[in-house]
Amino acid sequence: MHSLCKMTAHALSEKLKNKEISALELTKAQLAIIKEKEPEIESYITVTEDTALEKAAEVDKKLAAGESVSPLAGIPMGIKDNISTKGILTTCASKMLYNYVPPFNATVAEKLDAADSVMVGKLNMDEFAMGSSTENSYFKKTKNPRNTACVPGGSSGGAAAAVAADEAVFTLGSDTGGSIRQPASLCGVVGMKPTYGLVSRYGLVAFASSLDQIGPLTKDVTDCAMVLQEIAGWDKKDSTSLPAEKLSYISALTGECKGMRIGLPREYFGEGLDPNVREATLRAAGAYEKMGAEIVDCSLPMLAYALETYYLISSAEASSNLARYDGVRYGYRAENCKDLDELFLRTRSEGFGTEVKRRIMLGTFVLSSGYYDAYYKKALKTRTLIRQDFSNVFKKCDCILTPTSPVTAWKFGEKSENPLQMYLADLYTVSVNIAGLPALSMPYGTDDGGLPIGVQLIGNTLCENTVLRAAYALEQDTSTGKTEVTAR
Repeated sequence: MHSLCKMTAHALSEKLKNKEISALELTKAQLAIIKEKEPEIESYITVTEDTALEKAAEVDKKLAAGESVSPLAGIPMGIKDNISTKGILTTCASKMLYNYVPPFNATVAEKLDAADSVMVGKLNMDEFAMGSSTENSYFKKTKNPRNTACVPGGSSGGAAAAVAADEAVFTLGSDTGGSIRQPASLCGVVGMKPTYGLVSRYGLVAFASSLDQIGPLTKDVTDCAMVLQEIAGWDKKDSTSLPAEKLSYISALTGECKGMRIGLPREYFGEGLDPNVREATLRAAGAYEKMGAEIVDCSLPMLAYALETYYLISSAEASSNLARYDGVRYGYRAENCKDLDELFLRTRSEGFGTEVKRRIMLGTFVLSSGYYDAYYKKALKTRTLIRQDFSNVFKKCDCILTPTSPVTAWKFGEKSENPLQMYLADLYTVSVNIAGLPALSMPYGTDDGGLPIGVQLIGNTLCENTVLRAAYALEQDTSTGKTEVTAR
C-alpha cells in the first residue's frame, strides 16, 4: 500500500471514485509512511492520526452512498503549523506558542475540510515563518528527502519535505518572500504562491501582513491546480481578500504554449547564480521555444533593491504583528516575575528564537522616530517602483521565466551562522511578494550532485491560469536537448 502515497492526488482521486481503494486504506497507508519516515525526515510537529481516520471513514460513507464529492475527497494532506486548526496545536514552530490550541479554523482549513480532504498533521517550519532553511524551528530540523545532509529550504520546509518524502499527497504552506517556492525548488516538488488576496489569509498567523500568502505544494502541476481550485476565493473574514471571478484552473492545463510570450529577465542571470541552475533555466527557455513560445528579452532593473526592500518591510510588519505575544493572553509565559515589565521582558526573551528577535529589532528600528523616513518610507516607495517594473514587462510578456533559487540545497549549518548569506537565498523570490503577483516553482532537472533544480514562472495579477498553462506545458514536454538560448 506504500506505493499509493507516491501517486498524485488526481490519480488517487480516480481510484477512490472507482472504488479501487478506500479512503481509510489510503489514510492508513499514509500514516504508516509517516511513522516509518518521520524519525529521519522530521516534517511534522503534530500528527493527527485519530481525526484523520475518522475523516477517512466519513469519506468512505459518502462514496458508498454515491454522493458527489470533491476531487480532493479522501486525499491525505498536511498543513503548515502557522495555519489555524480548531482544537489542534498550532505552534508556528515557536516556544512562544508551544501550547496554543486555536478555537477556530483558518478559512483554507475550513475549505479543505468541506472538500473532505484528510488532514494527517501540522508541518514543521522556520519559527513564525522567518527563515530559508527550516533550521529556525524550536522543535526540530526537517531534513531534505533528496539528501538528508541538506536543508529542505524554508520557511515551509516541512510542507515541501512531506510531499517529497511521500509523507503527504499535498500540503499547504505560506509564502512571505518565497517560503513556498524556495523549499519546493530545493526538495523537487511543485509550489505556488497565488496573487495576494486570491486565497484568504484568515487564520494564518501573521508575519508580514502585506506580503503573506497561503498556497499549495504538490507532486505535479495538475495537483497544484486542483488544490488552488478548492482554496481560492473571496472571504468576508479577510479585508485583503479579492472579489475575483471564480475560474477553472484545471481548464488551463492544455499542454499548449504556442504563441505565448515568455520573458527572460537579464537580472536573474548575474553573479551568484549556480551554473547548474543557470543551465537548467536556459534549457527550459529552449524547450519553450521548441514548443512554439516566444522568448522575450526583458529587464527588471529594480530587482537590485528587492532584497533590502523586502527585509525592511517584512521586519517592520513583523515587529508590529509580534507585539501581541506578551505572556498575558495565551502562549508561553515566564514564571516567577516580580512585575509586568519583567513578565514582558522575560516572556519575549525566552519565547522567541534568535532569528525572530533579529527581525523584531530591525523592524522596530526602521519604524522608530528619526529612522522611519530614511528606511521604511523609502522601502515603500521602492516597492512601487518594483511593481512598475513588472507592469512594464507584462506589457510585452505573458509570463516570466527565472530560476527559483540561485543555488540548490545546501548542507546544515552552511549558512546559518551568516544571516546575510541566508537572506540571499531569497533573492529571486521576494520581488514577487513585494508586487503581489502569482508565481510557481517546478522541478526541472538536477545539479551535478543530484539535487533538484527549480525554475520559476511569474504571472501578472490574477493570471494564475497563464502560469499554470505554461508550467503544465513544460512539465509535459519530453525534449531533453540542450538549449541554444542565451541570457541577454
